[in-house]
Amino acid sequence: MSKTSVARFYDELADDYHLIYPDWDVSVRRQGDALDALIGQDRAAVLDCSCGIGTQAIGLALRGHRVTGTDLSPRAVARAAREAARRSLNLYTAAADMRRLPFPDDQFDTVVCADNSLPHLLTEQDVHAALAEMRRVLRPAGRLLISTRPYDNLVRERPASTPPQVHRTADYTDSGERTVTFQLWHWHDDGEHYDLEHFQLLPAGGEWRVQVRRTTYWALGQDQLAGLAAEAGFVDLGWRMPQETGFFQPLLVARLGE
Repeated sequence: MSKTSVARFYDELADDYHLIYPDWDVSVRRQGDALDALIGQDRAAVLDCSCGIGTQAIGLALRGHRVTGTDLSPRAVARAAREAARRSLNLYTAAADMRRLPFPDDQFDTVVCADNSLPHLLTEQDVHAALAEMRRVLRPAGRLLISTRPYDNLVRERPASTPPQVHRTADYTDSGERTVTFQLWHWHDDGEHYDLEHFQLLPAGGEWRVQVRRTTYWALGQDQLAGLAAEAGFVDLGWRMPQETGFFQPLLVARLGE
C-alpha cells in the first residue's frame, strides 16, 4: 500500500463521502447501534483506527462511548471532528497510520477497523503490522471489531462493478438534486487484488459533473484474515454476518487474551 495514494484518495473524497449513502445520518446511527451491541459494555474507551469522516465513530459516541478516531487522511479526520462538534459530541481525532498508532500500550477497551479499511493494506507484512498495533493499544481482554467486504464470494465472482447508489438531498423532488455513486473493479492476475475506480456523478446546473478517484484493495478472505489475527495474539475469533448483527458488512469479532 502506498500511504500517500490512499491518503490522497480519502482526502479527495472527504467533502463528498456522505453522498455515498442514501441518508448518512441514518447510517451513522444504524452502524453505531450495531457495533455498540457487540462491544457489550457502557462507556467503553473505543479507538476507531480508520474513522474516515466519522460514520462509526460518531455512531458510537452517540451511544455514550468515549471514542478516539484516527485515519490516514487528514481531511477526513478533520471533517469527522467537525461533524462530531456539530452534534455536540466529544471525539478526539488524529491523522495516523494504523500500522503506527500514536498511543501508549493498553489504552482502549475496543478497537474498531470498519468499512473495508484493513484491505487497503496489500501484503501480509502490512496487515501483521496493523494487527500488532491494534493488539498493543488494547487492554487485556479488549475487543477487536474488523469489517470487510464479503471477499470469499467476491473472489469467486470477480465482479466488474458495483450497483449505483443514489443520494437525494433532504428537499429532493422530481426536479431536485441527486448524486450517483458506483465503482469499477479491475482484478489483478493474482485474483486477490483489484484496482478500484470510484465514480461520483454530481449535479451541476442541469448537467452531471463526474468525479473519479482510484485506489487498490486486497480481497482478504475470512479464514485468511482470521488466521492473521490469531497469529497477532487474538483469541475467540469469529465472523458475524450482517443478517445477525444489522451491520452492513461481515464483522470479524475477536478478543485479546488476558
